[in-house]
Amino acid sequence: MAENNMPVWAVDALGALAHETRLAVFRALVVAGPDGMIAGAIAEHCGVPPSTMSHHLATLERAGLVQSERESRLIHYRADFDGMRRLLAFLMEDCCRGLPEMCADLGAGLACDG
Repeated sequence: MAENNMPVWAVDALGALAHETRLAVFRALVVAGPDGMIAGAIAEHCGVPPSTMSHHLATLERAGLVQSERESRLIHYRADFDGMRRLLAFLMEDCCRGLPEMCADLGAGLACDG
């Protein structure tokens, strides 16, 4: 546990997302869905050199927000939706204590048109 009974994994995940490039990468991978993207395409999408992108992707993977899979000479990255759900559940776990109406409409603003 980190300071104030904060789990280390949550601190790591939030820390990983607290960088403009990593947040943009994570959001791009969430939009890409289960198909994900190859590392070069992510770097091009974000306008970041591939060597710098490798560092950002590794940080997100260590934080449990991204998964990678080697496909021949390419590395394919996907958002770790289980990791994202875990972080969101952690952030929300104390939301409704005694007042469920406070959190009732939080999902209403999501644009999951599928």
